[in-house]
Amino acid sequence: MVWAFLVSVFLLFAKSFFSKMDIASIRAILLSIFLFVSVFSQAQSSINTFLKPSDTLNKPRRTGVYIGESVALGATLIGLNQLWYKDYPKSSFHFINDNNQWLQMDKLGHLYSTYHLGRVGAEMLHWSGASKNEQLIYGSTLGLGFLTVVEVFDGFSQEWGASSGDIIANVSGTALYVSQELLWKEQRITPKFSFHQTKFASQRPETLGASFNEEILKDYNGQTYWFSFNVHSFTKDRFVPKWLNLAIGYGGEGMLYGKDAEAIQNSVFQNPYRQFYLSLDVDLTKITTKSQFLKTLFSVFNTIKIPAPTLQYDEYNGLKAHFIYF
Repeated sequence: MVWAFLVSVFLLFAKSFFSKMDIASIRAILLSIFLFVSVFSQAQSSINTFLKPSDTLNKPRRTGVYIGESVALGATLIGLNQLWYKDYPKSSFHFINDNNQWLQMDKLGHLYSTYHLGRVGAEMLHWSGASKNEQLIYGSTLGLGFLTVVEVFDGFSQEWGASSGDIIANVSGTALYVSQELLWKEQRITPKFSFHQTKFASQRPETLGASFNEEILKDYNGQTYWFSFNVHSFTKDRFVPKWLNLAIGYGGEGMLYGKDAEAIQNSVFQNPYRQFYLSLDVDLTKITTKSQFLKTLFSVFNTIKIPAPTLQYDEYNGLKAHFIYF
């Protein structure tokens, strides 16, 4: 469709454009266009061939997946230890109870992370042609394994401590992926994330973020976590687009400190409250395309909630409509 449109535009303007040029120039331009299209087509073909999942077990691919994941996660954990934990005193392994902090937004972040890391691990093994059991056992547990090690780091740090709430959220994220594969052999419910900047980060930038990139990770006031339901997968109605989703979101505002007692100690008044959302969304993985490159791209960006008309409810504002909500 896109190529047809480009060709139509080219034909529309070609006559007036080429009439002002000599034959040699026209030949040079046409040759350049032909070479560009040829190289692009060959490159796209090579990319699609590489990204296409193997129909049978491809041992070199599977080995590459395991080695690549081990190196990437190992390097991440080493870097995390050096940059984050090294400068803080160690302690014996211990737990803390942080389940009442940040309106549980951090717990949803753990669920979201383990789900998508596990999904990537399973999809990578699917690409290598590994069996479904191998995908679920060794692939979908990628996020759970990684964040469990992080939790162990926390447990041995005097500054923090392992959190039972974090562990439950980590297990829940993995369970959400695995249970859907076992029950439906597809992902009908996808955790997603969206973010908008708030006034709170500037009031406490050292904790909530001093730049936009930091705020995305740290400012819970601007984060919204969604459970995006694919309508067609549940209804099987042929008139419902396969990519149409209905999303239920959760967020919060008024949080400068994780604990109210900590806010009082710093003479800060905070009044955190929960927010609930209902919105439309798109399941990018349900968009039909023969391009493996686009399928991969859609899979990556299917972690993010598409901005759309949204209904919001909270105890202070009541019911509120957004034409577009991020």
